[in-house]
Amino acid sequence: MITHELPPRDEMMNAFLNRDAGYDGVFVTAVATTGIFCRPSCTARKPRPENVDFFSAARDALMAGFRPCLRCRPLEPAGSAPQWVRDLLADVESNPERRWTDEELRRRGLHPDRVRRWFQQHHGMTFHAYSRARRLGLAMGRIRHGSDVTTSAFDHGFESLSGFNNAFRRLFGTSPSRAGSTSLVTMTRYLSPLGPMLVGATDEAVCLLEFADRRMLQTQLRRLAGRLGCSFAPGTNPVIDLAVDELEAYFAGDLVRFTMPIHTPGTEFQQAVWNQLLEIPYGTTVSYGDVARALGRASAVRAVARAVGDNKIAIVIPCHRVVGSDGRLTGYGGGLWRKQKLLDHERSHRAV
Repeated sequence: MITHELPPRDEMMNAFLNRDAGYDGVFVTAVATTGIFCRPSCTARKPRPENVDFFSAARDALMAGFRPCLRCRPLEPAGSAPQWVRDLLADVESNPERRWTDEELRRRGLHPDRVRRWFQQHHGMTFHAYSRARRLGLAMGRIRHGSDVTTSAFDHGFESLSGFNNAFRRLFGTSPSRAGSTSLVTMTRYLSPLGPMLVGATDEAVCLLEFADRRMLQTQLRRLAGRLGCSFAPGTNPVIDLAVDELEAYFAGDLVRFTMPIHTPGTEFQQAVWNQLLEIPYGTTVSYGDVARALGRASAVRAVARAVGDNKIAIVIPCHRVVGSDGRLTGYGGGLWRKQKLLDHERSHRAV
């Protein structure tokens, strides 16, 4: 279990009063007058400050006699999908070639507008666009491995070859006949104890692992697309399955070294820095200056810091283990609170 020290009370109170979602996972807020505890971002009416207490984890609030808020559901991992979404996604994965309609959603008791809003908020596209992209990704994989374009189109739920060609070009920026020269990165969301993460992998290696709320995520995706000349599509593959299994083991405290294959396109200097990060022992920290000296570039501390910030495979390439020269936490794309939690987690499991 990942634990951590609480920020100053004034900082937590300000975050709670402003419904700052950036503190979700850092603490929970308990209200003495109602006996309820919430996430910092809860939209419920705010109580008087003197009636508020803070806990580092939901477990602590429960042990103190508080019950979870029914509005923000603090017992569920931040970013977790409701059951109706999990059931719908399970059906998509069990038959990814299926073409969904609004009427089919209504038969499941789901209003199409509700489904659309959830997928736009969490995936940046409507449900129909998601399922279509899933089908196109599978079709692209078939084509890249030698399948006929026409067969791939009709086998994946498209009613006409022209419609398939147009949809394929809009998503991947190229025609199906040229798909053989385009790299495909399959993307899925992994719900970690620290919030949702985006996992991207080719058939050979993981090339992206980022927290879904990272501000530079879109920049990282553009850079990765430029480096690999790739397109992205939702779904999963054996490499992603391995990555998720290893992440689960890591967060459970049962894994201290990852074995999943990774691919880190970048400059020669960036790759040297990232390889050096892989040498930092589990549960320990080094400074940016230490990394620069290990590379024989003692004066390149700022360049090292930029390369660390450009790391696209969080946790596995452990940029969270790099701290300032005075030991303070600095510069983590997923948020300093996550960096602290990862370090605390590793220190508590160093004997594994």
